[in-house]
Amino acid sequence: MALIDDDPLVRVTWTDRETGVRGYLVVHTLVSGLATGGTRMRAGCTLSEVEDLARGMAIKAAVFDLPVGGAKGGIDCDPKDPRARGVLRRFVQAMRPWLDDHWVTAEDLGVPQHVIDEIFGELGLDQSYHAAIHRSVNPALTLRRVRAGLNSPVPGGYLLGDVVGGYGVAQSCLGVAAARGWRTSETTVAVQGVGTMGGGAAWYLHEAGLRIVMVADAAGALYDPAGLDIPALLAARDRFGEIDRSRVPERVARLPKESVLSVEVDLLVPAAVSYAITEQNADAVAAGVVVEAANVATTPAAERRLAERGVPVMPDFVVNAGAAAWAWWLLLGRVDADPALSFSVLRQEMLARIAPLVSAWDHGAVPPRTTALAAADLQVERHRAAEADGRRLVTIP
Repeated sequence: MALIDDDPLVRVTWTDRETGVRGYLVVHTLVSGLATGGTRMRAGCTLSEVEDLARGMAIKAAVFDLPVGGAKGGIDCDPKDPRARGVLRRFVQAMRPWLDDHWVTAEDLGVPQHVIDEIFGELGLDQSYHAAIHRSVNPALTLRRVRAGLNSPVPGGYLLGDVVGGYGVAQSCLGVAAARGWRTSETTVAVQGVGTMGGGAAWYLHEAGLRIVMVADAAGALYDPAGLDIPALLAARDRFGEIDRSRVPERVARLPKESVLSVEVDLLVPAAVSYAITEQNADAVAAGVVVEAANVATTPAAERRLAERGVPVMPDFVVNAGAAAWAWWLLLGRVDADPALSFSVLRQEMLARIAPLVSAWDHGAVPPRTTALAAADLQVERHRAAEADGRRLVTIP
């Protein structure tokens, strides 16, 4: 597998002179001189974590045939730290040579899109997709299209750019259910994390009629076998994305946050932190299928153990790639500010990629990751051949 075996193209380690905080940029691959991947901020973030995430971004781009390579930024800082915004601003400034011309970044864990866009604006870069926008045929028009798409309102009082990733995760879950012939009203789900990805996934799964029996945030897990009122719980989130327990009905059980990994459900959606499912807790997983919404949610050893137990893992680089793919479709003009068009395109693309993974597992016990990586490598070889022939892979209108 070329993308798995390849070493990253670039590793950058940065130290903030004011706080001593470390930050990292890893560019795994460049395609047409571009790489895409968000910037995350969390206490304990490491270079090896960012390397894994950058590799994952390269695979996502290949799986969805995007004309771009993979990269990732990471900062070892608690986003609740009052110094966090200043650290992020200085990190962006330090990475400017890459952000000017090569690295298209966006929100990630601990870094909301509106915050990173504010910082890019302060530094004269307009928006976090700057590296792609400024090389477009009409940068001003492309910038307007991007801003309109990100800020298009959708039902529930949300913005399209904030929920499109979660919508893609929901479509991945629905794709599994459809491939298995499950009735949506009888399909049970547990979601770990109620932030941008987990919250969006929970919202759209609830809207589709699936029964979400458990969600978990940093404060613990909430459980109701009859199904949780997801819109009400999401409306009860505070500014740090945690659910205000005073607004949770008494009938809802309060359990330790780790319970979300062991509840008996059809679909488990880890959508919070990386490495949530490990070799140590894999045997406790009671779900029929794990659908990775968080990046690197399952360690390789845990995934092998789950496979031995007959539990397939739908890999993150397919499941949560909706936001990255949608951003590039927006840049390329395939979608615009109309949410209906974006949702239609993303639904079709997700269902087309999930069905073969389920089929290969159900009919031959081929791990979904293996099937998806084989498809990604075919696209990588095609891109490399095109670049070797001097063909331009991307033109941004």
